[in-house]
Amino acid sequence: MSKLPLIIGLGGINAAGRSSGHHGYKRMVAESLHDTDMASTWTDLSNRMRIKAIDEKLQSSHIENAKAGTLIRRISLFDTNNVQINKKFNSNEAANLLQSDTTPFPVSSAGQIPEGFDIGTGYKSKNHPRGMCLTIYSASDLVSSLGISWETLTSLTSPDKIAVYASSALGQIDQFSLAGLVGSPLNGGRVSSKMLPLSMPDMPANFVNSYVLNSLGTTTACLGACASFLYNLKRGVDDIKQGKANICIVGTAEAPIERNVIAGFAAMGALAEDHQLRKLDGSEHTNNRRATRPFSTNAGFTIAESGQFVMLMSDELALECGANVLGALPDVFINADGNKKSISSPGVGNYITMMKAAALGDALLAGKLNQTYVQAHGTGTPQNRVTESHIINEVAKTYGLSDWRVTSIKSYVGHSIGSAAGDQLASVLGAWQYGWLPGIKTIDHIADDVYQSNLDILMQDQAFDLGQNEVPATIINSKGFGGNNASALVLSPQQTMAMLKQKHGETIMTHWRNKNESVAQKSRDNDIRAVHGDEPMVYNFGNDLLDYEDLTFSKESIQIKGQKQSIKMPDSSEFNSYL
Repeated sequence: MSKLPLIIGLGGINAAGRSSGHHGYKRMVAESLHDTDMASTWTDLSNRMRIKAIDEKLQSSHIENAKAGTLIRRISLFDTNNVQINKKFNSNEAANLLQSDTTPFPVSSAGQIPEGFDIGTGYKSKNHPRGMCLTIYSASDLVSSLGISWETLTSLTSPDKIAVYASSALGQIDQFSLAGLVGSPLNGGRVSSKMLPLSMPDMPANFVNSYVLNSLGTTTACLGACASFLYNLKRGVDDIKQGKANICIVGTAEAPIERNVIAGFAAMGALAEDHQLRKLDGSEHTNNRRATRPFSTNAGFTIAESGQFVMLMSDELALECGANVLGALPDVFINADGNKKSISSPGVGNYITMMKAAALGDALLAGKLNQTYVQAHGTGTPQNRVTESHIINEVAKTYGLSDWRVTSIKSYVGHSIGSAAGDQLASVLGAWQYGWLPGIKTIDHIADDVYQSNLDILMQDQAFDLGQNEVPATIINSKGFGGNNASALVLSPQQTMAMLKQKHGETIMTHWRNKNESVAQKSRDNDIRAVHGDEPMVYNFGNDLLDYEDLTFSKESIQIKGQKQSIKMPDSSEFNSYL
């Protein structure tokens, strides 16, 4: 019998704020939530953004500053009005001379993490690329969200039943990594020994294994361009379902707000440039806030940074230890596009993934697919608004859905490339805690070429009843350059609980509820401490080192110093029918 992968923890940060405690989600629907629900989020943002002192009472001015310094806004990581460049020096000499100059950048909008928050101050991050700082912060935030110590969790399963799947689609690309590796010799600097290895896109998984979890289990970095988070999630979901792992940590970290990366995407015509936004608005001023306009008249996507991590656990183990249940992931579907006109153009693969996700949802929900919604890729490009809307609309037609709800949170936080679906998942999980679907509030109309005969594209937040399980599931859709398509079916906590009761019975569920009381309280306590600035980062560099002497071998198992359970050696039982 297949195991159901449960989501037991969430951590990370993007332009909306911290993911644990659902603060990033709350920032996106702030206008719809009650002031009492928002107080902790405004305090969290004001403290980490250094808008106020930790012990200072929250004021309305702090809230306004927190609003201004979050979500998509003007880039502050570098001066977009004066970007340094080198021009060829006009002379009659034969020498190839370059002259230093500055130029205004065509793009000034991005989804930066909250203004004033130094992502690397919580641990010894000297010479770490920004993407690795995002990794350490996000994985630490995940561990804090669990309400169960990592030591307790590792005692419940063998070390090789823990897996980490994490990556960065673009790799690390700032002056401490790839940009430094390529540019330092040309700028009078030197290449350090860290620049090359820290550039690699598998470093998020490596750092989490070594310096956050001290994990010896399965690991890899899955890359699928803008669908990378779901590609990693697919590995975790499959491992749990097949019994190859009991605990899976899945995530991505991306820090692409770099001038060369932005210039590259701009050269492709993919980004919303300032002059295009001004033309759309008929204005002399660039509205950075509305740079991303999914499914409306638009110009391109907005680059963003984000780190997002979740922890998956098998249903049996989660019920045994009283873990929080944020939702469940029955499956993630991945299909390529096949042959097409160009590597960057859309193809047919996403029709297949969306149909599979809808089919599984329809089967599991007994005809309630109409109550679900689609968290669309929704990049805000003219091409995406046509192609993705057609895909979703055709799926809706196939299943007889007349008003299938669709939204896209890139309108709030931008497009974080490999972490994009992680941003989507964080929003989905938050909605099931507070009962609001975030609408696309950067748009005032749907473009004429958008397919919507069977869709309800939300332009405002929409409330739903949590107690009645009115939204039992969500489909997260993701599309990536090169034909990387993925769609994930995510079940609500209420739907998950009903299925767990059906499988395990009331006695087991009562045991879980009793154990979960203290776990849930610990999660809340950790969140409150983080809100008020007590947010320890997990970075165990050089600690608990293992060597050959720490291993004890037998033909049946390997016992590792400090690990409660041993690693069992494989046998031939699964191949008995061949022998």
